[in-house]
Amino acid sequence: MPQSNHNFPSQLPKVPESELWKTIRDQYSLTSEYINLESGYYNIIPNPTLERLQVHLHHVNFEGSYYMRNQLEKDRKIMREKLGSVVGCAPDNLIVTRNTTESLDTIISGYPWKAGDEVIYALQDYGAMKLMFEQVAERHGVKVNIVSVPNHPHSDEEIVDLYASKITSKTKMLMVCHMINITGQILPIKKICAMAHQKGVEVLVDGAHCVGHFPFSISDLDCDYYGSSLHKWLAAPLGNGLLYIASEHIPKIWPLYADYEKDRTKIKRLNHLGTHPAYITLGIQDAIDYLNWIGPKRKEERLRSLRRFWMTALKDVPNVVINTPWDPKRACGIGNIGLKNITPHTLAERLYKEHSIFTVAIDYANVKGCRITPNVFTTFEELDHFIAAIKKLAKA
Repeated sequence: MPQSNHNFPSQLPKVPESELWKTIRDQYSLTSEYINLESGYYNIIPNPTLERLQVHLHHVNFEGSYYMRNQLEKDRKIMREKLGSVVGCAPDNLIVTRNTTESLDTIISGYPWKAGDEVIYALQDYGAMKLMFEQVAERHGVKVNIVSVPNHPHSDEEIVDLYASKITSKTKMLMVCHMINITGQILPIKKICAMAHQKGVEVLVDGAHCVGHFPFSISDLDCDYYGSSLHKWLAAPLGNGLLYIASEHIPKIWPLYADYEKDRTKIKRLNHLGTHPAYITLGIQDAIDYLNWIGPKRKEERLRSLRRFWMTALKDVPNVVINTPWDPKRACGIGNIGLKNITPHTLAERLYKEHSIFTVAIDYANVKGCRITPNVFTTFEELDHFIAAIKKLAKA
């Protein structure tokens, strides 16, 4: 695999924070047509990572079948090891997938369900996984129990008790978001796992927005399964996700695609991808290098400060509804804001057409507003423009 040769130094320059983030912003190619406050769906790749992706593309194309037959699996092993060090788990419990949906659906569809089994998930969970549970319910006779997570919980115990209230003797699994994608609320996963395990229930965690967003350790969470999308806050190329499975559960999961690996204890048997764009996977290492160059904790604090900035400026404005918790441990970079006088879809449309601000409307699961997801390239001046736009629309 070609060695990394990024266009950034091994350490950040010792300059004032404002200059530092300007340097980082300059490493992105950004449109001048609108302010992008929708980094939650897909994070734009910074130019140093993008340039390395081109190197990988040319290298794989240059070696062709030789690379695919002789080097690909070795490089994928390196990727798992590097990724494991970022998310805090052993590489033998980790596979690289295409996205969170593929990761979690591998578990949901591959679990050895029996008629009468029960599962729990939240109204606020991601639609694709809820659809897979509905399919499992129809196919295997599984009962689905649904909770609704409050936008502003009073305590961790309130959330834990909410999930506990739906557990019965037939409950096999509960799915829970590490960070709810529509509001940015961070849930107390470790406490939920401890409660569920005491009751003999396995926990499937949707961590789509967490890897590269804020530092954490999967092993410390003590969950049974964890899925994430690396094209989001890690800013890896589109087509990269991860799936973690605790060792004791690997043998019982059926793969989406059959693999040549027959040892049921090996997670590789769940990771058959067929012929795929190998250079996409190679881009993971460069995304990790870029994250480490900024510093995971520094990035977390920057994202937190951006969210606090606009939320604080708008919290007392008439007609404004904040759908994201204020408690620092319950949110990071993602926030959600609504207006009492405008529907979410109208708000998103007017922000774009009248103020050149791109967001996404959320109008379901007890959340009415627009998701606001600044990134490391976002400036406070851009957020000032957003704040002014919201204040103006709130009067309409």
